[in-house]
Amino acid sequence: MNLGSLISETRNADTMNLDGLTTLAMVTKFNQQDATVAEAVCQTLPEVAKAVDAAAASLTAGGRVIYMGAGTSGRLGVLDAAECPPTFGVPHGLIVGLIAGGPGALLKAVEGAEDNAQLGEQDLRQLGLTKNDMVIGLAASGRTPYVIGALRYARAFGCRTAAISCNPASPIAQEADIAISPVVGPEALTGSTRLKSGTAQKLVLNMISTGAMVKIGKVYQNLMVDMQATNVKLVDRACRMVCEATGCAVEDAEAALRQSHFHVKNAILMLLSGVTAEQAGELLAKHNGFLRAALEEKESGHGKG
Repeated sequence: MNLGSLISETRNADTMNLDGLTTLAMVTKFNQQDATVAEAVCQTLPEVAKAVDAAAASLTAGGRVIYMGAGTSGRLGVLDAAECPPTFGVPHGLIVGLIAGGPGALLKAVEGAEDNAQLGEQDLRQLGLTKNDMVIGLAASGRTPYVIGALRYARAFGCRTAAISCNPASPIAQEADIAISPVVGPEALTGSTRLKSGTAQKLVLNMISTGAMVKIGKVYQNLMVDMQATNVKLVDRACRMVCEATGCAVEDAEAALRQSHFHVKNAILMLLSGVTAEQAGELLAKHNGFLRAALEEKESGHGKG
């Protein structure tokens, strides 16, 4: 697939005079282009849903979700992976972001790394890939050799796989079980896929990781109840979540959080069900961390004593 033939590489007829616009007119053009991204992503929602279910299945089976990409795509994967532990209380290494060229490529481009298909396979080997893992390849162009090599190896290994690109029927789409291809069209700045293409990939990643965490019990209602309260701001957020979920006073929320070692789920269960911190922990363990299921057991009158 020739790079110049890709939709993401063609010139945008609406921005041909970008360098002749006033600043306000220029940023208005950028904004107008950005406004089309959500609709492009909307067209891919059935595939995104499949990816969410596949990611949740891998995590439930004891596997990991591994993002792989180069340049902007790789950085977006690393960003999404890095934000999962503090947001959802999952251990580091459960959601993994790999970028062509290694961690140094996050700050400075590593020339040629993305052109090596063997490097993608090698990075997965070094990670100790298992069949329970899911590998998600990211490439705006859809033809990055590093990603192709990784997906080909992962699929042959028996892993669940997905590909996110911004060109239809791309090579990485052919290498994955699930192909997510939001076609955002030509960039405002020709070929600068950190713009609309990057935004589209970020939106998709947001849905995959957040959706998977909902599916494995890290969310109650729309609250991130496994969040790690590691600083003053997050302790305050934890307290507000407990209050919102239970309708209790701030003082009661603070007391329950202290007793539960600042585990939001446990504090909510304690206040709504009248159990001790120890009992809350046992109930949640019994229900694999699903707060709603633990509450339903208590409400049904089972498990008392």
